[in-house]
Amino acid sequence: MRDAEEARLNRLWQHERKLAAMGYTLVCGVDEAGRGPLAGPVVAAAVILRDCRRLEGLNDSKRLTPRQREQLALRIKEAAVAWSVKGATVEEINAINILRATHLAMRRALAGLKVSPDWVLVDGPHPLPELAIPQTPLVKGDAASACIAAASILAKVTRDRIMDMLDKQYPVYGFRRHRGYPTPEHIAALAQYGPSPAHRLTFSPVRDLLTPGARAGGRRQTGRAGEEAAA
Repeated sequence: MRDAEEARLNRLWQHERKLAAMGYTLVCGVDEAGRGPLAGPVVAAAVILRDCRRLEGLNDSKRLTPRQREQLALRIKEAAVAWSVKGATVEEINAINILRATHLAMRRALAGLKVSPDWVLVDGPHPLPELAIPQTPLVKGDAASACIAAASILAKVTRDRIMDMLDKQYPVYGFRRHRGYPTPEHIAALAQYGPSPAHRLTFSPVRDLLTPGARAGGRRQTGRAGEEAAA
């Protein structure tokens, strides 16, 4: 098992190893959590690693349990040359759309690093706009790059904690269970209570629950959820 894990981590380090051979020793991985949900912020993380052999179990955050992510997040922060986690708010998502908000969160995460990277590996098929640092977009990068996998874990852990806090603030939606994704439970709660201030008003079906007047005026229809939050 140990030999298999070492081989897996070695494959996960392939992009970083190639860049190091070209002289780029400070390679940073960038990933996000929360593009698809109907509520909450989008969170991005940036992580610079020099090695991943100390991070046994490192993997795409979606392949890990919540407990494994929490444990790995602590070890990543200890092992990283530098790390940063930033986000874009629901208001920013509503104003500029989720793609631009995701890019904004990623740039904020990179700007928050205490060490400037030589190269950036970005999860996804498209390069990050307005980035002066050399970069490589990697499709499914969280399963192909150690630095991106580490960033995916920090982003996911942070966003889950935010959703836990929103669950306490707006308990009728069940954010702790579905993290804002459009599950049947979430859709039913939206239909019953209306959107909360934590919901993304530009996302369907949230948008469909706004009254014509609220949609035109850009206001939230919080309904009973707002009353319960105030109470």
